[in-house]
Amino acid sequence: MFDVKISGGTVVDGTGAAPFRSDVGVFGGRIVAIGDLSGQGATDELDATGSIVTPGFVDLHTHYDGQVTWDPTLTPSSLHGVTTAVMGNCGVGFAPVHTADRAALIALMEGVEDIPGSALAQGIRWAWEGFPGYLDALAATPRTIDVAAQVPHDALRMFVMRERAVAQEEATDADIAAMRAALREALEAGAIGFSTGRTDNHRSASGAATPASEATVRELTGLADAFAGLGHGVLQAVSDFDMARGPDPFDGEFDVIEAMARAAHGHPTSLSLMQRDGDPTQWTRILARAEVAAADGVPMHVQVAPRGIGVLIGLTATFHPFMGKPSYLAIAGLPLVERVAAMRDAALRERILSEPSQALAGDGSAIPPLVDRLLAIIDQVAFKIFRLGDVPDYEPGVADSIGAKARATGRAPLSVLYDALLEKEGAELLYFPIFNYQAFNLDAVGQMMNHPLALPGLSDGGAHVGTICDASFPTYLLSHWARDREAGRWSVQRAVHFLTGRPAAFLGLRDRGLLHVGLRADVNVIDHAALQLHRPRMVQDLPGGGQRLLQDATGYRATFVNGVAIARDGRLTGALPGGLLRAGA
Repeated sequence: MFDVKISGGTVVDGTGAAPFRSDVGVFGGRIVAIGDLSGQGATDELDATGSIVTPGFVDLHTHYDGQVTWDPTLTPSSLHGVTTAVMGNCGVGFAPVHTADRAALIALMEGVEDIPGSALAQGIRWAWEGFPGYLDALAATPRTIDVAAQVPHDALRMFVMRERAVAQEEATDADIAAMRAALREALEAGAIGFSTGRTDNHRSASGAATPASEATVRELTGLADAFAGLGHGVLQAVSDFDMARGPDPFDGEFDVIEAMARAAHGHPTSLSLMQRDGDPTQWTRILARAEVAAADGVPMHVQVAPRGIGVLIGLTATFHPFMGKPSYLAIAGLPLVERVAAMRDAALRERILSEPSQALAGDGSAIPPLVDRLLAIIDQVAFKIFRLGDVPDYEPGVADSIGAKARATGRAPLSVLYDALLEKEGAELLYFPIFNYQAFNLDAVGQMMNHPLALPGLSDGGAHVGTICDASFPTYLLSHWARDREAGRWSVQRAVHFLTGRPAAFLGLRDRGLLHVGLRADVNVIDHAALQLHRPRMVQDLPGGGQRLLQDATGYRATFVNGVAIARDGRLTGALPGGLLRAGA
C-alpha cells in the first residue's frame, strides 16, 4: 500500500532523458517505485493519464526572506510547481542583524526589492540576531515548500561594521576576519551560500547605495575563504559590470567577481545575466569571460530569465509614466475610483500631459536613477510598452506596442499611455520589458538559455511585489519555450531538466531534482497541453494591507512536497509538509 500512487502519466525524470509512460509510487515521503504498479493500492491515487509527471521545480533566486516568517504558503511560487526556493539573493536579507539595525535592513529590502516597508515591519517575526538563530526560527515553522537561505553580504557587513557599513567605507582586516567567521558559522549551521550585490539600480528606501555595493576585491576574496573545506555552499552575485574604476570598467569589474569565485575553494558561483539596452552586447562578453574562467577550473555559471525583465506599469502598480507629474501628485493619494474620475477630466488630463516630470530618484528616494532616465524618454520607450492582454503575451511584436499604436493614429505616445492606464477602471496593467527585449523578441534570451553555463533564475519570488510577478517563470518556460514558440523550441525533457535536475545539481542537492527511487517525493503532475498563465492581479494581502501582484495558472493538476499534496488544480490544499532545507545536513 503506497501513500500516493500516480498512475498512467508520462514521466519526465529531470535528467533530460526521453519521457516514458509509468506509474510512480510514494511512501514515507520518498519515491519507492517507478514502473507498472497496477493492482497495488494507495491511500491517495491520482490518474495522470495525459499529463506529465516531473520533479518539483528548484528556484535559485527568490526574496522570501521576510515573507517566510509570516506566510507559510510561499505564494506565488508554490502555485507554479516550485517545491524548493533559495532566498537571500543579491546581498539583501534579514540576518545576521543586531536588534537596533532591524529598521535599516527593512529600509534596504524595501528599496532594493520593492517590498512595502510597512508590511515587513508588521509582518516579520524577529527571533534572532545571528544567522544560525535565523535558521532555527525558520526551522520551527512548517510551510508548503522547502526554503534554503543564503547569507546576504549587506546584512553581514552591517552586523560587523555597524555604522561604518556604508558603501564607501573600506573594510579593515579585522572587519573581514569577523565577517568571514560569521559567514563560516552560518554555512556550518546550514546556510546554502553567500550572495553579494554590486549594482547602482539597487538603493535603500532613502536612496543610499547598498552597503556592500563597492566592496573591495580584498573583502570579497576574504569572505570567499569561508568556504574552505566545506562540502556544500554556492555564491551568487549581481552587477552592472561597470562598478570598477579605470579605463576598462567591464573587465575590471569582472576581474573582481572572478577573483571572489577563484577564492571560494571550488564552490560554484552564479551571476545574473541579462541584455541591457544601454549595452546590448554586454551579455555576450559576460558569457565569454565566464567560459574562459570555467575552462580554467573556476565553476562560474549565469542565471537567466526565460522572458523579458521589466515591470508592469499601472495606476495600482509601483510605477507609471505620470507618477512624477505635479498635477498627478496632487491627486495621487486619492482612492483609485476617485483618481480615475479626476484623470478623466479634460482640463486635468491636459495639465498632466503637458507638465515635465519631477525627478523621482536621488537622496531620500528608493526609486533607482533608471526610472528618471526612462521617464525622460518616454515617447521613445513607448515602443517597448504593451497591453499584456487577458491571455498574457510576453513576446509581443513592436507593431502591438503603445508607441506603434500612437504613430498609426497620429497621437502622442504619452496621450495613448494615459488613456490605456484608465482602462478597466484604472486597473489596467501594461507590460514594459526593460531588459532582454532590445530586438522586440526573445531570440537573445534563447541564446542565453541555450548556453552550457546557464541556470534558471531571476524569478525574484516575493520581491518587486508592485511591479512584477516573475515567480511564474517556470510555468512560462514550460508553456512558451517547450510548447508554443516555434523558433528554438525546447523538448519538454530539456525544459524539465533545466528547472529541476540542473539547479539541484548546482546547489549540490542529491535528494531532489530527479524522479528516481529513493529520492524525495517532490513531484508535479501537469497537463502540459493545457498549461496557461493568467493575467496578473493585484491583491491586498500583505501585513498592514500592503498590496502585491499574483499570477494564477491553469494546468497544474497536483504538486507534492515530501509526498504530500500541497496543491490540486491550482489551489493550495492547506498541507504544510515543507520546511527549512539545511545545506550539508
